[in-house]
Amino acid sequence: MSEKVELGTVKTDVPARLDRLPWARFHWMVVVGLGSVWILDGLEVTMVGNVAARMTEEGSGIDMTAGQIGTAGAIYVLGACVGAIVFGQLTDRFGRRKLFLITLVLYLVATVATAFSFSAWYFFLVRFLTGAGIGGEYAAVNSAIDELIPARMRGRIDLIINGSYWLGAAGGAATTLLFLNTDILPKMIGWRLAFAVGMLLAIFVFVVRKNVPESPRWLFIHGRNDEAERIVGEIEDGIEAETSQTLPAPKKTITVRQRKTISFVEIMKVAFTIYPKRAILCLVLFVGQAFLYNGITFNLGTIFSGFYGVAAASVPIFIILWSLSNFAGPVVLGRLFDTIGRKPMISFSYLGSAVVAVVLAFVFNGEVGGEWLFLLILVVCFFLASSGASAAYLTVSEIFPMETRALAIAFFYAVGTAAGGIAGPLLFGGMIESGDRSQVAWAFCIGAAVMALGGVAELLFGVKAEGADLEDIARPLTAEDAEGAESAAESGPEQTEPASARETTMGAEAGPGRRRLRPGPGSAGVYAPWPSVSSREVPPEVSANEVNGIIDFVRDMEPVGEVELYRAIGARRWGPGRFRAAVREAIRQGAVHRNRRGRLEYRGDRS
Repeated sequence: MSEKVELGTVKTDVPARLDRLPWARFHWMVVVGLGSVWILDGLEVTMVGNVAARMTEEGSGIDMTAGQIGTAGAIYVLGACVGAIVFGQLTDRFGRRKLFLITLVLYLVATVATAFSFSAWYFFLVRFLTGAGIGGEYAAVNSAIDELIPARMRGRIDLIINGSYWLGAAGGAATTLLFLNTDILPKMIGWRLAFAVGMLLAIFVFVVRKNVPESPRWLFIHGRNDEAERIVGEIEDGIEAETSQTLPAPKKTITVRQRKTISFVEIMKVAFTIYPKRAILCLVLFVGQAFLYNGITFNLGTIFSGFYGVAAASVPIFIILWSLSNFAGPVVLGRLFDTIGRKPMISFSYLGSAVVAVVLAFVFNGEVGGEWLFLLILVVCFFLASSGASAAYLTVSEIFPMETRALAIAFFYAVGTAAGGIAGPLLFGGMIESGDRSQVAWAFCIGAAVMALGGVAELLFGVKAEGADLEDIARPLTAEDAEGAESAAESGPEQTEPASARETTMGAEAGPGRRRLRPGPGSAGVYAPWPSVSSREVPPEVSANEVNGIIDFVRDMEPVGEVELYRAIGARRWGPGRFRAAVREAIRQGAVHRNRRGRLEYRGDRS
């Protein structure tokens, strides 16, 4: 929408209202309308692998080699990276809904054009455009999904939605069983019709998606809080009518400074100065999964036909079985990401798949067991890898501030996938074309090593985001007094804890009778409230000396940032959570307050 809006400071309970909702038909509409993009992507990516052998045969109507098939895969990924960056910026500027409709139309047109390919250069061009549409979908759709799904179920739902990619892969393989059957269709026609299948699914998705509303979180941050309130109200009314129950009152509010746009430079500054460890984590996770997945996916058909002698018409059977194992991973393991936690499960998925990939390389190089043993080990490897790959998208969409979410997804997807997703198909394609098993085995080992790096990065830098509100994991940049305060999140002792461990903007500054947060695990695995206390009572976890030390330092050195204060008074020796609790207590007593830049200033009597 282009109407003018009044920008100012607004206090809203929209995030809390969305997170408290019970699962209902509305959420199924979001899952089907938005999550189906992954089915489209799976259909497109694996379609090339399914028909690759046929496209390299004489009489196919297009003259392509196995190496060019790998190149086409790399070009598709390049298009997705470019699309993610371009449409990611537009998503944060113009809204999730408008962009996920535009990108779907681009995909629809490009995939139909693919069916009319007549030469390698034309095929490369339309694959680039198809990838651009899908890449733009990643940014718009993933940000919208996370902003509309309740926090308690976000992990498993996100993983299953991302895992639905493999339903598209299996569906694409199943359709090619028909289209590649030369008893039914000529060689030069069947593979073209296979690409046209994506058009039918895209039309269905477009019809469903028109009913999905704009993200209320995006609306209120961009000055359209009345529209956000209306949308949330309609969702609540529908759920209350569906369940015949009255929804409980929301328990949190957040105060934000509304703004129309946030620059790309500012977003990168947020990622690499305020959250450098999170930025490194996301890059490594994306590079690992992109290299392994894109390298194998785009070339799996030629591996089975070229090294195991599987007929082109039978290759899709192997693709279907492999794809279903990839979907089973997030479905079976997804709940554990919300219960056991993100950090142990993501690291297990990455490291486990890396170990199995090494075993796969030895079996392939030694020509042990034939194509069925190779497939069995491949299934085990990607049962684990699929959960990790899906969690990479979940991670980047959770751990950065709301205003940067879509572009953060776009940036880390583009950079990580450009590094791994383009190199993987080129490396595998070239080594497969050589016909040397040992070279292909080395490609598997390289993929295993890159996945292992992702697992190690998760162990070192992983964030405990399970069950936490998005605004607690990373406080919005536009939250009142938020600027500069987030640096303590990674410089203090609890580097991976949600922002609710700090003095939080979820409500006004704590005062008499107001619920406040204490360090320590709560019922949701994050931070639990203190009981109401009098204005002069100091929580038992924080000593008066610690609070007074903070007050005295701020009085002498104001204004001061939390990181500088933390280091200057030696708070590292205090124990987990005590520094932030003491800061909150000094603020609650009225002796200290945060200025508009997020720095602490003295407020008491200097005499």
